[in-house]
Amino acid sequence: MAHMFMLFPEGRPKAFTLSYDDGVEQDERLVDIMAKNGLRGTFNVNSGRYVEEGTVFAEGRFHRVMTEAATTALFKDSGNEVAVHAYSHLFLNKIKRERVAYEIVEDRVNLERQFGTIIRGMAYPYGTWNDGVLDVLSDCGIAYARTTKATESFAIPTRWLTLDPTCHHNHPRLTEIATKFVESEKVPNDPWLFYFWGHSYEFERDNNWDLIEKFAEYIGGHGDVWYATNIEIYDYVMAYDRLLTSIDGSLVSNPSAIPVWFRLDKQVFCVNPGETISVL
Repeated sequence: MAHMFMLFPEGRPKAFTLSYDDGVEQDERLVDIMAKNGLRGTFNVNSGRYVEEGTVFAEGRFHRVMTEAATTALFKDSGNEVAVHAYSHLFLNKIKRERVAYEIVEDRVNLERQFGTIIRGMAYPYGTWNDGVLDVLSDCGIAYARTTKATESFAIPTRWLTLDPTCHHNHPRLTEIATKFVESEKVPNDPWLFYFWGHSYEFERDNNWDLIEKFAEYIGGHGDVWYATNIEIYDYVMAYDRLLTSIDGSLVSNPSAIPVWFRLDKQVFCVNPGETISVL
């Protein structure tokens, strides 16, 4: 009996997503660059740090947080996900568990009211966490939480509450990593996920907007890549994991609400929501 291997929607062997933090003014330019190149991703927002309308920042300040209204206008219909970044952007590993719960729940409540959607994703402020934080996240309904530790890998995550990205946009081997992702025609049995992250104010601070513009143009527009938000990728992997098979492997059933693709003996199958198919 051959093994089943997950594929992304339409039988694609690769997926790309990105994740940017803090809800800063430079996100507007980044969203425009993403849209031009067909990229989609997730923006992690601290709802307790919105600035007041009419705020004037000191000259030379790069970290310019947006107002609530500007954040809503930018992200609401952008096709991107908004996720938790903790209400006050604190070091979660340095505060009591009850305060961790407050930081997560308060941010989630505010963002859900603001954007009219259920928020289940998160990025850790400063990339910090501990076992106590993980326990709290599960109780707060968080499905995944991104760290800042680069793996330089395209492996599908297995520990979603400590989700390590592939790399930051300033990673010294970014060109090598991106080239491997795009140019490799033969992907191993498991599909590839390229997870890219950063803060958009860094492009202004480092005077390297050309980095993300060239990267987005290079990474976008490939027919073998699924461009998705963080939560879409999480939900898809969970749907694949929930597939049911008969004892002899001849039948596959999909109890989830989304179509799922997989490969078996070099043949590609799609099993629709609520459907059971024969694969032998």
